[in-house]
Amino acid sequence: MIFLIDFTKASCSKSSSADGIVADFYSDMKTISTDGMLQAMLTARVGDEQKGEDPTTNELCARVADLTGKEAAVLLPTGTMCNEIALRVHCAPGEEVICDRSCHIVNFEAGGPAALGGVMIHAVDSDFGIFTADQVRDAIRPPSRYAPDSRLVAVEQTTNLGGGGVWPLEKLTAVATVAKERGLATHMDGARLVNASVQSGVPVRDYCDLYDSVWIDLTKGLGSFAGAVLAGSHAFINDAWKLKQQWGGGLRQSGYIAATGLYALDHHVDRLAKDHELAALIGERVAALPHIERVLPVETNIVIFEIASDGPSATFLVEALMKRGVRVGVFGERTVRVVSHLGVDREAGDMLCRCLEDALAGYVA
Repeated sequence: MIFLIDFTKASCSKSSSADGIVADFYSDMKTISTDGMLQAMLTARVGDEQKGEDPTTNELCARVADLTGKEAAVLLPTGTMCNEIALRVHCAPGEEVICDRSCHIVNFEAGGPAALGGVMIHAVDSDFGIFTADQVRDAIRPPSRYAPDSRLVAVEQTTNLGGGGVWPLEKLTAVATVAKERGLATHMDGARLVNASVQSGVPVRDYCDLYDSVWIDLTKGLGSFAGAVLAGSHAFINDAWKLKQQWGGGLRQSGYIAATGLYALDHHVDRLAKDHELAALIGERVAALPHIERVLPVETNIVIFEIASDGPSATFLVEALMKRGVRVGVFGERTVRVVSHLGVDREAGDMLCRCLEDALAGYVA
């Protein structure tokens, strides 16, 4: 296989950053804090978070608790820590969480449920990461001395490997209702929950209503450099705080992080619609290119497409784009992910599509 591509073509040229990447669509984790965020950090009022003395962190936690309709919240360094703490609070070692096979807990947390909490995974298969109430009902184990006890149902809003799909409110409600009827707790990985709310118009707290714990990411679409906020009942957050300390997540002047989160909630929520529009445009253009098998439905800021068997491998295509200053992600042998965010604009999207078109048009098997 060869690529017949002229990497000096002006159609994809643009001044590059220090690492040679001009348009970085690998993840919405690639955002860089804005000037407004940096100014918010410089003027933040801070104190000792562990003593409850950081006013900016306290303000952020109160705001996220109100946003999600929960009693309390805690700032954590990462969303992965939010998930792992929630699983450990809800589940005793040997108990089981029901979740989608494609979710972050299963695929991107380094076996954390087993390593940190001794928690079993009962993975279900679904369409675009959104499973049904009937699947939950079927997955809940009857009491047995031989099997793990089903203890928790976890959902991901939006779905990452499902292509940024948005759980409809009625499906979230149905899944949680079955869980509650059978005595199970519920948890929502809300890494891109705010994206879902902007896309659908459904308030964040409505999505969270029947979920015992939920978190939002301050990075990704909101654009901060670190941090996520986990919310739940007072009792849940007390237990979460103990694990935060035990697992090395305790901070001191965390208000510098919290200040960027408050700024993002004030200034970066409505603009998520622009990311969604850009992703939709990219999805439309990619679908029309040669050697593309299919593009998953684009609802928010994630575009996942599959390369046909007569085209290049995902790795080969991604490396070709890297040479032109464009970064996207390999998510399977023939699967590529593109994510729009605060750090890329319409011009960058146009550059991505032109480079993809040139690369695929120049491919010879």
